[in-house]
Amino acid sequence: MPRSWWARIRKNPGRPGSGWSVFALGLLLLATGLSGCHSEPRADFAIFNGNEPETIDPQTLTGQPDGRIAASLFEGLTRFNPTNARAQPGLAHSWTLSPDGRTYTFHLRTNLTWSTGEPIRAEDFVWSWQRAIDPKTGADYAGQLFYVKNGEAINTNGVTDVKQLGIRALDPFTVQVEVTQPTPFFLELIASRIFTVVPRWHVEKYGENWIRHGPVPCSGAFQLVDWRVNDRVRVRKNPRYWDAANVDLETVDFRSGDNANAALNIYLTGGVDCIIDKTAMPVDLLDELLKRPDVQKFPYLATYFLRFNTTKAPYSDPRVRQAICLVVDKARITARTTRAGEIPTDTLTPPGTGGYQPPAGLTRNVARARELLAAAGYPEGKGFPVIEYTYNVGTKLHEQVAIELKETLAAELGLRLELHPMEWGPYLREMNALNFDMIRGSWVGDYEYPNTFLDLFTSNNGNNRTGWKNPEYDRLLGEAAATVDTAARFELLRRAETLLIHDEVPILCLHHYVGVFAFDRTKWTGIFPNLIDEHPVNAIHRLTGAKPVAGGEARR
Repeated sequence: MPRSWWARIRKNPGRPGSGWSVFALGLLLLATGLSGCHSEPRADFAIFNGNEPETIDPQTLTGQPDGRIAASLFEGLTRFNPTNARAQPGLAHSWTLSPDGRTYTFHLRTNLTWSTGEPIRAEDFVWSWQRAIDPKTGADYAGQLFYVKNGEAINTNGVTDVKQLGIRALDPFTVQVEVTQPTPFFLELIASRIFTVVPRWHVEKYGENWIRHGPVPCSGAFQLVDWRVNDRVRVRKNPRYWDAANVDLETVDFRSGDNANAALNIYLTGGVDCIIDKTAMPVDLLDELLKRPDVQKFPYLATYFLRFNTTKAPYSDPRVRQAICLVVDKARITARTTRAGEIPTDTLTPPGTGGYQPPAGLTRNVARARELLAAAGYPEGKGFPVIEYTYNVGTKLHEQVAIELKETLAAELGLRLELHPMEWGPYLREMNALNFDMIRGSWVGDYEYPNTFLDLFTSNNGNNRTGWKNPEYDRLLGEAAATVDTAARFELLRRAETLLIHDEVPILCLHHYVGVFAFDRTKWTGIFPNLIDEHPVNAIHRLTGAKPVAGGEARR
């Protein structure tokens, strides 16, 4: 980007839509190929949401952009408080917990209806959870239901009767849930997408593509209006939502795109009101953007890591994986590439998650890395096959990280790394199919407890995506779940994480994320920094006196 352009921004760091951004538009049009506009009436609020969603079925989605949309359409027994992401009443107005900590009884609101008018009752939750745990559904997040009685047995161990899942309807307004062990984070867990209630009759009628057949019965604050692929998903306020009186926005657009320069252009020219994801910020401009009053960064529970395909030689050898981990200069990557104050890390779990402190991982040691690689049969990298490194496009950050890896592995170990950039959809499919050598990965915590990270790499978790299976790791996680004493539980989790990040290393942890979002605080409220990066759109309000933007929106 020309220096003169940023010289003007630095002198005039105004709000979105101010005069200097018109000049910026011209340069960004050249850089991104954007041109023209259309006259479609603008939504009350528009978010640049990131990659085009694969699906917005809350029980089969995997991506964060998909989840943001689904969260506006579907709700569960609890929902996330927008200020701190703690659980608060959702479709259930209250609940009780048995003295042994194993049985929750949820009391539904009596005025619940789908957006299409049909009543929502306790049996709808029972069927929805049974659908989610059924292996035929293919939910990557099914592991979250392993905390429910018989969940793991149904999903992975051959129990074919989904009715054995520990959830039942005591009456039309009462849901009872049995958990395998006392679970201190359970109320936050069930606020996540897979636990939302979905319309049985509509799903059974249309099958796996039910979300594409309108009108879609929705249980959340909004209902689906339109989905234009590679452009936007529009939702409209659900007047039948139990808390509709406190929903300010009538329409919301979730704009999609995989070009950070385009995202910034659309934001600066008023095409969207908010950028919700740091990856939609141009990395090379981030230093200057963070000086603007409408841009805010915040810490949250998320880790950037790389997966090894442990089913494929030579990555099936822990010595090879350790050698690669030991040479990567993580401090250099965060200083030169990510540039938002990210914390280099050797651990998967961010320190302090729910009071937990992770163990020590592998720190940089080039000499030891060379010894391990030689012991594995590849002295100075001789005979080692070309490493195919896969990552998703859409932000320069992933490409720049890949380039840093390529240079380091060549210089320190004599290894050749070949870059394989992919669009979001194919990238997810290749990762799920284990069709890679090394692949970019990341995880945002679903709740503030270390299990939201450590459960990923149990043998039966659909989000594992490394092929790594370690019975001792599984045993330690299981024993920790059955341990009531917090200190003893955390010690078991530390022993498990040591296997993951020090001994076996099916993943290479790089850094803990810093969140970045942008919106005009003189016009909007309801978007808050929190530890799991949850920003429900039903909480967003226009400030008194702020005028809506008129006209059309810039076309991507």
